[in-house]
Amino acid sequence: MHNLYYKGRIHTRENHVKTGFKNERNAKLGTEKNPLTLVVGSETRKTEVGAIVTENEFYADISVDSSVDENISELDAVLNTPKTTTFEKTPNRNDPCSCGSGKKYKKCCG
Repeated sequence: MHNLYYKGRIHTRENHVKTGFKNERNAKLGTEKNPLTLVVGSETRKTEVGAIVTENEFYADISVDSSVDENISELDAVLNTPKTTTFEKTPNRNDPCSCGSGKKYKKCCG
């Protein structure tokens, strides 16, 4: 009688916060909680990159180190996010053809 319910036995439901459902979100890159980490080679480059960051309303930790190669790949990734591609809808059979012949699509190009 290990799984049967009987008088006096108390079964508690498991809390969804502790198991299964994850309600914590990752912070987006470039926000206050998760700033961009950028390395530049000179102070003039730092002001240029800082202007780009403030123009796009991001947060970044910019450090100047001339002995290391410039690393602004995180900024490039945030600025160049991929766009969704949309395709033209193909015409239905009885719609006019898109080539401009004046015929129906099914008689011309379909």
